[in-house]
Amino acid sequence: MLTAVSPGQLMVKIVQDELAALMGGEQTDINIKGTPAIILIAGLQGSGKTTFSAKLANYVKSKLGRNPMIVACDIYRPAAITQLQVLGEQIGVHVYADPENKDAVDIAKKAINYAKMNNHNVVIVDTAGRLAVDEAMMDEIAKIKAALNPSETLFVVDSMTGQDAVNTAKAFNDRLNFDGVVLTKLDGDTRGGAALSIKYIVQKPIKFVSRGEKMDTLELFYPDRMAQRILGMGDIVSFVEKAQEQFDQEKADELQRKIRKNQFDFEDFLQQLKQIKKMGNMKDLLGMIPGVGKQIKDMDIDEKQFSKLEAMILSMTPEERGNPDVMTGSRRQRIAAGSGSTIQDVNQFMKQFEEMRKMMKMMNKMGGGAKAARALGGMMGKR
Repeated sequence: MLTAVSPGQLMVKIVQDELAALMGGEQTDINIKGTPAIILIAGLQGSGKTTFSAKLANYVKSKLGRNPMIVACDIYRPAAITQLQVLGEQIGVHVYADPENKDAVDIAKKAINYAKMNNHNVVIVDTAGRLAVDEAMMDEIAKIKAALNPSETLFVVDSMTGQDAVNTAKAFNDRLNFDGVVLTKLDGDTRGGAALSIKYIVQKPIKFVSRGEKMDTLELFYPDRMAQRILGMGDIVSFVEKAQEQFDQEKADELQRKIRKNQFDFEDFLQQLKQIKKMGNMKDLLGMIPGVGKQIKDMDIDEKQFSKLEAMILSMTPEERGNPDVMTGSRRQRIAAGSGSTIQDVNQFMKQFEEMRKMMKMMNKMGGGAKAARALGGMMGKR
């Protein structure tokens, strides 16, 4: 007998399992077989297709250890090639482009030959989009697919478009029979419905979700984790994975020692700010912690506060950073002037920092993710 589980908890568990099953049940890997492996990217204009192409190249390079190349086959949208080249330079991935050629199929074929000669073992082909589904676009991408015979065809859809996203996905799948879906701009749990609807209509797995503009904000799609987010249960696994990417065991042990002794200082705080910024959007990260999502739902977390807090800390002397207790009124005035802040801003920061130090010491003994969220939230925004 499940005497330790309440009927309400059991119902939530059943709903979670059913939601996960509706979205595919298990995570589905991308197919990168072939020499080179060819990944064809399709979608409407404005769906985030070009940015996703660069994010996928970055993922293939950094996580899978491959040598990718991106092909610019959008010959219609102004600056599309330039956008890809800029993104490619950011992540250190070659972008194949032929601006004078107005035949997308020919560009794609030549790009594959170039990849073979230059040892690029994954080729990501970014195709043209339109503001709406039209016959000319479908004909072109169908010809590209027939010419390349890609190992993977991915359909990119803006999750903010709701039911339109589902209709578009069906139209593309009827013509291309794509292998998987990518949901972009998935910045909150409320848009999980797009994942449910698309999977149900096209019966193709969702393979990636993308958040924000940074090149490292691409995630594999896990149905069980998305179900947890939809139900407001957080996603602690994804949170831990993001943290581990920036994790340094030696530094973490040293930080824990300082917290235990109440020696956490401004230099430590600055380093933690930098680590958090690398992990992604603050509100999304906190929302992954079970029990925290509801508490920060109405909280306005201003990401610009990161820069403001950093400026204050960088305006301190090494002595001040290492010893928060030496802060006098004259020192605070100097920090305010040096960081472009007001004395009130500095005083508020000092007060919140001291409260956070006490809370961290207490949490080190008792735990408490929700308290951490309130502490960070208080320093970065307001209700």
